[in-house]
Amino acid sequence: MVKTLGASVRKRYSQTAYTIGFFGKILKGIGPFVYRGQASWKILIMQILFTFVEALGISALLAAGIGAAVNVMGLPILSSFSQAQLIYPLLITIVTRELGPLLTAFIIIARSATAIATEIAGMVVSHEIEAYIAVGVDPVEHIAVPRFLGVTASLFLLNIYFSVFGLAGSFLIVQVLSPQSAGDYFSSILGQLTVADLLVSIAKSLVFGMILATVAILQGFSVERASTEIPQAGLRAVGSAFGWCIFADLLISALYYAVMAG
Repeated sequence: MVKTLGASVRKRYSQTAYTIGFFGKILKGIGPFVYRGQASWKILIMQILFTFVEALGISALLAAGIGAAVNVMGLPILSSFSQAQLIYPLLITIVTRELGPLLTAFIIIARSATAIATEIAGMVVSHEIEAYIAVGVDPVEHIAVPRFLGVTASLFLLNIYFSVFGLAGSFLIVQVLSPQSAGDYFSSILGQLTVADLLVSIAKSLVFGMILATVAILQGFSVERASTEIPQAGLRAVGSAFGWCIFADLLISALYYAVMAG
């Protein structure tokens, strides 16, 4: 029992170290991709199109729903204590700093992490990766880097889009519960929005994007030869990306509150 547990722990640490090393190799390949990766720019553009543009609809709907829910549940309670003005920092905390980046990451994990992992796994099984290597093309530079950059940039942009729709969508609900001018509402929002809120939101979106892109790409490359491994790679990518993003979210939030408390 102890030996089995020890082997499991060692395997987990080995996988983590390998993932970190693979992440470093992707970062190392960004420079060559920028300077001589003209053939791979199409992959980058298509990745942004699929990950960012095609996810705008579901993101807008979810963001508006979250903003509306915060107003519907929070405004009557706060108003009963004559603290209705606290709805603005509450909206910023939930939509911009906490739920926005995480829910955006979940959307991209559900849509893109599976797609990336299964696509690359299919390339491995069909020996396309070997063909790239045979003609002197680095698969990390040509395949991994544009997807990594596309997913990271898409999550960053989608997080901004989510925040805008979450705060703007809640304005429509405010008109039903407690009508006020758009100038008063958005000036109150901007008055409560701090640089720290923006930095935390940006940091989370970038970190989540790099994590889920790295995990999805790595799981795609990790298959062997059987076609039955392709869907398994997609499932592993989703599970690992969820876990790592939640861990990173807790870590960044804990650091933020520790700094603010200090």
